[in-house]
Amino acid sequence: MAEEKVKTAKAKKVADPQKASMDPATQQMILRAQELGVETVFDRAETMKPCNIGIQGTCCKNCAMGPCRLPMPKTGIEGQDERKGLCGATANTIAARNFSRMVAAGAAAHSDHGRTVAEVFLSVARKETEDYKIKDPIKLMAIAPHFGVKTTVEVDGEEKDRDIDEVAVEVAEKALAEWGKPEGELTYLKRAPKPLYERWKKLGELPRNIDREVVDIMHRTHMGVDQDYKNIVKQCTRAALADGWGGSMIATDLQDVMFGTPYPLQSEANMGVMKADHVNIIIHGHEPVLSEMIVAASQMPEMIDYAKEKGAKGIQLGGICCTGNEILQRHGVPPAGTFLQQELAIVTGACDAMVVDVQCVFQNLANVAKCFHTKLITTHPMAKMEQENVHHIEFDEHHALDDAKRIVKMAIDNFNNREAEVMIPNIKSTQIAGFGVESIEYHLGGTFRGSYYTLNDNIINGRIRGIAGVVGCNNARTRHNEAHIKLVKELIKNDVIVLTTGCNGIACGMEGLLTPETAAVYCGPGLAEVCETVGIPPVLHLGSCVDNSRILLAATEVVKAGGLGKDIQDLPAAGAAPEWMSEKAISIGQYFVASGVYTLFGVNLPVEGAPVFKDYLFNGCEKIYGGKWDLVADPIEMAHKMIAHIDTKRKELGIDKARERVLMDMADRQKLESA
Repeated sequence: MAEEKVKTAKAKKVADPQKASMDPATQQMILRAQELGVETVFDRAETMKPCNIGIQGTCCKNCAMGPCRLPMPKTGIEGQDERKGLCGATANTIAARNFSRMVAAGAAAHSDHGRTVAEVFLSVARKETEDYKIKDPIKLMAIAPHFGVKTTVEVDGEEKDRDIDEVAVEVAEKALAEWGKPEGELTYLKRAPKPLYERWKKLGELPRNIDREVVDIMHRTHMGVDQDYKNIVKQCTRAALADGWGGSMIATDLQDVMFGTPYPLQSEANMGVMKADHVNIIIHGHEPVLSEMIVAASQMPEMIDYAKEKGAKGIQLGGICCTGNEILQRHGVPPAGTFLQQELAIVTGACDAMVVDVQCVFQNLANVAKCFHTKLITTHPMAKMEQENVHHIEFDEHHALDDAKRIVKMAIDNFNNREAEVMIPNIKSTQIAGFGVESIEYHLGGTFRGSYYTLNDNIINGRIRGIAGVVGCNNARTRHNEAHIKLVKELIKNDVIVLTTGCNGIACGMEGLLTPETAAVYCGPGLAEVCETVGIPPVLHLGSCVDNSRILLAATEVVKAGGLGKDIQDLPAAGAAPEWMSEKAISIGQYFVASGVYTLFGVNLPVEGAPVFKDYLFNGCEKIYGGKWDLVADPIEMAHKMIAHIDTKRKELGIDKARERVLMDMADRQKLESA
């Protein structure tokens, strides 16, 4: 029997580390996991192949008469597509419903994150918790008018600043109302350029409230409801806008108010940030409300002293996914890896605790943790695991620091329980992260003359060719990080400045692309000159997935600065998610398309089985929104399609020819500013 088990184990397919990832640290840990008999996502990708019909988007399981599977005819589709499910639903209807449900799930995930932040912010505003404070009152006053909250009051005929606590409570109440108010529209929509807002209004696609748009999708995609793929896309656009210009944007703003608006700081990236002689705590997920407290608890002298009593030299935090990005951009906590590296952080044998909240968390973490000493701790009421070795410490904002101290203490107590040999790859890179709308403005113009004019001017004169937003997850169906890095390098080589978030940001940090010195090595001459002069990297890390809203607002600031059109669709800009995998990415993609951005995805899109629906997304949407979808698997080809789009926009703006460089005096600049 034992011999049979050994034969079975040997016969089981495992990943080739070199083919699975381009990252040397990941390659080392995949090999180590295989040597220890620990299965990871990379191995499962070898044995589990995707469903051929599901990947095309034409499998419907929305009622018990199905699943109805509509394969593509071998000869292709000519004329009328006769494929139907039992109820008569066509391939276009089925694919549109499936696509829309992905948007609903993605919007729900991001926006529910925002709701949690808003609820905690309301507790802070009402003084119901002492663990959180308003760290950025300036940002609070900046966002208040967008909620219709006045920041001044008239006293004896004079305008005076309102009490900050009064403003905070009113903002919190108005923010929370965005999820379920019975009438009106989302207040943040008017932050978009006016032509864009007016286009949404004319189309009848202004979101009413966040929750309603998600529920609307789930209703209309129920069996026997909406059977017009164009009408389904109209609703999934409302839900996506409720995510990007609603829940995600609110989450980002309120997090900045409570935890501090990010400004550039130096850190490191990759699994080499873990330390064998320290207590290592890996924080993984997407909500920063607890992780902020874990950072605070880990820095308390009493906790550090307790760790030293147990034989450790200190406490080392590391991040995975977007919770990692949140604590990176505000505290410099280094990310230990991207989405696909979460199991490998445990395989090092040095992870004393992994703390997870919501989204992108592998259930298999529990199985990997069983092979080591790692304490796996869940913290959210909606995200538990069935395995017995998982500990659940539910987060409560009213006792947040106590919860965090309990978690840190559990990790410290586990330090001496290490059984496996510790093997931490000696691989990490320096990075500069923590950029945002405010810090970009500061870097371009300084404290007193902060403006996006400098960016616009360098786009107009041709030093910077255009702007690319490169975001998104990793996907085990592709070589880990390769598409991210090849795409970004090709873009900056061609003078395209890159704004990044999420796991793409971590991947770029691991590759060493997030430092000003990068420009001299990888950039074209124009972008390199700008980066050297201003002192910024050519790839600006703007934070987590919900922080894609920062990219929307940065694009809006570029429009406001002038000279590059009157709407986001006019800009020489494009967006991409080369290794996407989650439903959140589809919601992000749709709100960028609806905001006027040419948006390219890699890997695949579940639309191939419905050519008419696919053509609507890839071509028809551009006539409606100014933006459109595209699918390109090869990252170099993707870069060139983005550059071609940027060049087309430059030509439409009349800036396709290099402008003569003119030394301007103060009078010349004043004329430009008054124009």
